[in-house]
Amino acid sequence: MALFSSPPLSDRLTAAARQPRRPRRSRRSGRPGGFTLIEVLVALTILAVALTAAMRAMGAMIETGSALQQRMLAGWTADNLLVQLRLARQWPDPGTRGVPCAQGGIVFYCEQSVSPTPNPAFRRVEIAVYPSATDRSVRLAWLVTVVPNETRNLL
Repeated sequence: MALFSSPPLSDRLTAAARQPRRPRRSRRSGRPGGFTLIEVLVALTILAVALTAAMRAMGAMIETGSALQQRMLAGWTADNLLVQLRLARQWPDPGTRGVPCAQGGIVFYCEQSVSPTPNPAFRRVEIAVYPSATDRSVRLAWLVTVVPNETRNLL
């Protein structure tokens, strides 16, 4: 006598064949495919945050590019003033003078300071370039050189 008795296999197969099959349900219990409104809103929020960050980065790059261009033009302006001073072959008088100077369509304010050196045959010349005569809070370029006294023919 068996403790656990089960119907023979043939009986089980015929019983399974007699029962009608139920259609399988999807995991979503019959909902149509697609995204819910909450999922779409969350995705749009993430996209908006990412685009905002990208726009801020682009704005910072544009500002940095224009500042770099302004500094580059100011450096060229200072170079030009030093070259003009050397080509003039004149002994610069000590002191400070400022002049407006243009480069690349931008008008800068250039300040030239001439001071004596321990060697009387040379003078120290500094060129500082500012955005304008009224805005001297930021020095865009600063070059220093030593100019020989070519009028004395010592060299």
